[in-house]
Amino acid sequence: MNRITLRLAVLMTCIGLNSAGAQSVGSTYTSTAPKDCRQIGRPSELDGGTTRACPGKDGLTVLIAEDDLREIVSVGRNRRQAADEPAAKVWFGPFNSSETTIEWRAVGAKPFAIIQRWHIADNDDPDKQGRPNTRDMLVVTRLPPGPVCHVAYVDAIANPTANELARKAADDFARGFVCGKDVVKVVGTRGRAVELATMR
Repeated sequence: MNRITLRLAVLMTCIGLNSAGAQSVGSTYTSTAPKDCRQIGRPSELDGGTTRACPGKDGLTVLIAEDDLREIVSVGRNRRQAADEPAAKVWFGPFNSSETTIEWRAVGAKPFAIIQRWHIADNDDPDKQGRPNTRDMLVVTRLPPGPVCHVAYVDAIANPTANELARKAADDFARGFVCGKDVVKVVGTRGRAVELATMR
């Protein structure tokens, strides 16, 4: 009887390990378009800046705040928690904006990182109307448990396979990244967008 019990225990352990290993990493998507989000308060009378809270995956909330033509994107269990995360305190120097599609990297149904495309204004490259052209960059951000912060930047123009590089960066670095200690990684070829975003 003991041998049978032991064999069953070993078998169940193996099945459990195989099930855990079988959970693949994949992507799903949500929108941060104003029509899909809830506006918080009124637009700023000074520059029209807005704050909105958008539904994410696994009960998470995405916070988008714009001020002086610059945005922050953060994530939390609610908008107040998102506003307290390190990601909510990261501002790129040049004017910028984020795309309204967020890619969620997850193991099974549990997300561990988001990937989002950003447009960074290049004041040294004006268009015919004198407005700055923009350069595209992908930002990888880690998710709870633990703090929410930027993990990696991928220049979307300098790297033809930028999406794949960003996914690999999310999968390889996000879960073990220590916010406030580890340095944000520049993945792939360092292009103009990353240069603009990291100017100090």
